[in-house]
Amino acid sequence: MRPSILKSLKPDVIVEMLEMAFRLENWDKMIKTADILYDCVQCIYQEQQYRKAKELLLLPLELEHPLVYYYGSSHLMRGIAHQEQGQYVESRVCIDKYAELGWLEGLGEEGLEVVEEFRFVAQANGHALDLISGRVEGLDAYAEFLRENPEEVLPGLDTIVRTALRHGLNVDDLIATFAEQTAEFGTYEDEGNLAHYYHYSYHIALYHKRTERRGEALKQVLQALSLAHQSGNDGHFKRSLALFESLREGATGEQVREVQEILRGCLGGESIE
Repeated sequence: MRPSILKSLKPDVIVEMLEMAFRLENWDKMIKTADILYDCVQCIYQEQQYRKAKELLLLPLELEHPLVYYYGSSHLMRGIAHQEQGQYVESRVCIDKYAELGWLEGLGEEGLEVVEEFRFVAQANGHALDLISGRVEGLDAYAEFLRENPEEVLPGLDTIVRTALRHGLNVDDLIATFAEQTAEFGTYEDEGNLAHYYHYSYHIALYHKRTERRGEALKQVLQALSLAHQSGNDGHFKRSLALFESLREGATGEQVREVQEILRGCLGGESIE
């Protein structure tokens, strides 16, 4: 993309596009958009460095975050997309990049705080990538990391359950370890945690189904279905509804009515019978 075009782009708008692609699970779009974000901030950074060297006035930047945030976000979102596509080597490269962003000049106090935040995210995501890619010997170490960082428990438990599903593990003991924190998931209200809660509910439903605990599976898939409806995510809703249908034979009348009520809400209150 030509520098003249890159200079006209707004990094915050590109971040919004990345978040939209993430919500829609459009991984190819995420990678392309992350590349555009990186090129955009690189163009801005190089222009500022040139002006500093020539002792010229710096460009006024109307950004919501320090410039380093956009570098980190481009690598982070690209890495997530690669991981979801099973491209673990590429994902690891991205993690290594946002693990150390201190090379940028002129970070300032706020920029250094962003560097530390991305360093922590890289540590968490590095653990998760190890597990998802099959290095399951790190489960206990990851559980200890979650105990030390309770704000990571929700996405962390989802990672553990996904690892169990992918590699045929029994993680009942690990799940029980965090039962107290799990009970608090329903109190979360921000969009990010609700998205994590949906994924956890859906994957733990699959896990319980696999282990023949259909009662628990139905309870969790109903939670996933409700969250998907609440967020308006059609893809999540269809996936959860399909999982419920696979478990319908064991559902109680109350659970069936609960699903019908959600479906009725989708139809604006019209009867579905």
